[in-house]
Amino acid sequence: MQQQKTPRFAEWLIRKILTAIAKIPYKITTQGLDRLPEGGFLMLPNHLTWIDAILLQLACPRTIRFVVWESYYYNRILCPFLAFIGAIPISNTRAKDAIRTAIEHIKAGEIVCIFPEGELSKSGALLRIQRGYEVIARQAKCPVVPVWLDQIWDSVFSYRGGRFFWKRPKFFRFPVTVAFGEPMDAHRANAAAVRQRMLEVSEFCYQRRPFLKGHIADACLRGLKKNPGEIAIVDGHDGTSLERGRLLAAALSFADIIRENVPEKRVGIVLPSGAPAMLANLAVLFAGKIPVNLNFTAGTAALESSIRKAGIGTAITAGAVRDKLKEFPWPAYVMLLEGLREDIKRGAVKWFLLSKVLPAGLLGRIAGIPRHGDRGEAFLLFTSGSSGEPKGVALTHRNLLANTRQFGDMLDLGASDVIFGALPFFHSFGATVCLLFPIIGGVRVVTYPNPLDAAKCAALIARHSATIMLATPTFLRGYLKRATREQLASVRLLVTGAEKLPHELSEVFLEKFGIEIMQGYGLTETSPAASFNLPNRVPDVIQASNRRDSAGRLVGGLAAQIRDPETGAILTLHEKGMLWFKGANVFDGYLDDPARTAEVIQDGWFRTGDLARFDEDGFLFIEGRMSRFSKIGGEMVPHETVEARIVETFGFSGEGERVIAISSVPDEAKGESLVVLTTREITQNDLREKLSAAGMPNLWIPRHILRIPQIPVLASGKLDIQGCTELAKQAAK
Repeated sequence: MQQQKTPRFAEWLIRKILTAIAKIPYKITTQGLDRLPEGGFLMLPNHLTWIDAILLQLACPRTIRFVVWESYYYNRILCPFLAFIGAIPISNTRAKDAIRTAIEHIKAGEIVCIFPEGELSKSGALLRIQRGYEVIARQAKCPVVPVWLDQIWDSVFSYRGGRFFWKRPKFFRFPVTVAFGEPMDAHRANAAAVRQRMLEVSEFCYQRRPFLKGHIADACLRGLKKNPGEIAIVDGHDGTSLERGRLLAAALSFADIIRENVPEKRVGIVLPSGAPAMLANLAVLFAGKIPVNLNFTAGTAALESSIRKAGIGTAITAGAVRDKLKEFPWPAYVMLLEGLREDIKRGAVKWFLLSKVLPAGLLGRIAGIPRHGDRGEAFLLFTSGSSGEPKGVALTHRNLLANTRQFGDMLDLGASDVIFGALPFFHSFGATVCLLFPIIGGVRVVTYPNPLDAAKCAALIARHSATIMLATPTFLRGYLKRATREQLASVRLLVTGAEKLPHELSEVFLEKFGIEIMQGYGLTETSPAASFNLPNRVPDVIQASNRRDSAGRLVGGLAAQIRDPETGAILTLHEKGMLWFKGANVFDGYLDDPARTAEVIQDGWFRTGDLARFDEDGFLFIEGRMSRFSKIGGEMVPHETVEARIVETFGFSGEGERVIAISSVPDEAKGESLVVLTTREITQNDLREKLSAAGMPNLWIPRHILRIPQIPVLASGKLDIQGCTELAKQAAK
């Protein structure tokens, strides 16, 4: 069937009418119009809603000719409209005709648009870039312009919430950004290059979202002001719970006390995760100061370094905590919550009444809470020190506002969801996902201070019907022996991070509990969430939301590059190399350490220190931490791969604790040699014979074994790399 011809005037008229109608509900901002080539070119946008074509045409001053599937083109309702705008029908059986027509229009100086994903995204993520456009671009010898439609995922025309159309609009005049990227040469615009450029344009758009200029304290106040009668937090330690309205009032009252008594801009908090810690963090934020949750499980030297670097003169804690931490290097002034309880209660009465009658904006103004924070420091976290001295990571208001939104957009939680988080607030995942996100996002959180007490954690999950569970692989092992399937029956999403998820743990956990562990990836420097796997929508698994062994897809607005670890040359996303990030959730630098900052941040891009690659569907695969590779005889040997092979070969899967860790020591002949740290009895002969039989290269087989009582693990659940290195030195002597 031949494509219908329509007069230019009729085509122009229908576009003008649609433009006038669409401008009523949508407020469109365009970026990069000056980048558009003058002649014909191929436009490649992301595809999130049924009205993407209309929005693109509204943003572009020139007429766009869209390539659409034949099934839509010849639909009784859509056909007249698509014919009027000169759309080009395409099908799997008649692709050549469509390609020829598209090339003719481009050569005639027109814009042709193809949605390269080939379908609407049902997750909000960028799907696989189909390669059909490459034929058109190369034969037409035209520029390729990547385009990003931003903020449109919240539209009623998207699949957010698991359905199209039947949703309440979030705005009357919906804000949409359409950004046109730099034109790409046709012969260089392969699928990997286009994906990378589209992610970079998406990052450009996300950085310009107005909410990022806000203040995290203002966002917390507004979050608590909504549904004040709902429970904000259940403290699993003593069973107490706090309503959102009462938590807000108590935090505002406590903030008044902090303002009067604390001159420094940073305040130390030494409390386990729970209601008191949440109250203290909120109060410090409301007082216009910066909370520093100190890792009280770290050594004295690391704590002294953190307190000195942060300039902390005051710490908030509880009497029981102070009594327990005999060796803690307390600052000059310590605020005990028990001694402040009555003062906080008295002040909270005033703030509770004011919060009942005043809108959030006026309440915040009276409380002295700024509306704008943007790139100012909001939170200070110290890295776990798994491979050296703790570094101060200064996270900005922009970083935290971005990551709480990114996390919420990916998980799309509802009012009935309950988060169970046993991660400490000095852990970046605990601070963002278990502390700030529940407050801002309006989700109930259940906390417990000891993530290693799997029996108690499982009981709390069952009692409060938690639906979202956050943990590290190390902490999850305890559930295998101390929890039942019935206790975890309410969990619909289990996200793990901090370290690579072992195969055997994932399989055993699925078999015992019927829960598929969703691996994520992040760093303190990325606030921390960078990528997630998510459960597939049932029965729709055509667009997979997770992939085995991957760390999932990137959160919205985060761009990535893969670079050669030695030369720094940019590789394709599908090659293995050093992973770099750029985005609103990426930190600006280490505290008072410009030299170390310059090592990891270049032109706004952050070097993660991890070797990684992406597959064609955009799933991130972490190949290993650079510090967890050894160069042996010129070959890079990944420690995690060797660990996994030993666990599999010796039948150590399903253990309730980590039993193997690989480290390395210098070797004069080969550069380095591997050391097995284990809690089990393994002989060198058994190790060599079994690994050789399993096909492991001789170069990869560890030369030393050290049996130890326990594998060194940090309070965050990560492997203590520095501790392992010290033990490995003993084994090599």
